[in-house]
Amino acid sequence: MTRLALLADIHGNLPALEAVLARVDAQAVDQIVVAGDVINWGPFSAAVLERIQERGCVVIRGNNEYYLLQYGTARMPAHWRDYELLPWLFGQLGDCWRREVACWPDELSLRFADAPALRVVHGAPGDHLRSLHPLLPETELVALLDGVDELFVATAHSHLPLDRRAGRWQVINPGSVGVPLDGRPGLARYALLEGSPAGWRVEPRCLRYDPAPLFAEFERQRFVEQYGITAQLVVEEFRQARLQVHSFNQWRRRYCPGSPLDAEALAQFRAADIWQFTPPEYHIGRG
Repeated sequence: MTRLALLADIHGNLPALEAVLARVDAQAVDQIVVAGDVINWGPFSAAVLERIQERGCVVIRGNNEYYLLQYGTARMPAHWRDYELLPWLFGQLGDCWRREVACWPDELSLRFADAPALRVVHGAPGDHLRSLHPLLPETELVALLDGVDELFVATAHSHLPLDRRAGRWQVINPGSVGVPLDGRPGLARYALLEGSPAGWRVEPRCLRYDPAPLFAEFERQRFVEQYGITAQLVVEEFRQARLQVHSFNQWRRRYCPGSPLDAEALAQFRAADIWQFTPPEYHIGRG
């Protein structure tokens, strides 16, 4: 019986990754598979890359790996010039890691002898920015899976756990190791998959870890001092396990497009009803 640890969305959170790896070591898995977004957001991108390389993890690229690969090249979309944190990401990793990540695949088809084939993607097949999230209508989910031969699909990107049948397929999301977005901070999520001729059995797992070293490293790097409001919102995502940057950007587009990205704008946002600007799938656990 093949046994996998499925990880995703580590986002440069080394303390969370170390906690998960320590737990996985006691669970006798045959392989660790990482479904993208290893880097960015958290302050330990280089260290996280080193750890997954040392462990021989099977890994694909997510959209945050593309931020590294496209930054400063002719392929970089024009609107990325407004992404304040791309210079920070590149400064952490530089050309050495960019050459390494350039060789990662976008998707994988895992084909073990004792289990059905398993497609591993970051978002939707062929689109790492599209989420297969828990509230997606089945008709849309089936349409996004159309053309996928494998009947079992492991995905990521939404940061929300999922084990769902849709049409012919079973869709699995382990949730996020580094940045869960379900309102439960300090938890790292992953999944154990056991393969047999009948299919893949999914065991969602989560464990508590100490995030103090994460916040200490943000402070050591003077992250907020250097990168301002966006950096503050990133740190709050880790503290609250809730969307912040996306919701702030949605609020700003509606109420003050083109205004300065400053403390006054942030204060107005925090006084607003954030749930109006947060997609419904991220209302999970809302009190």
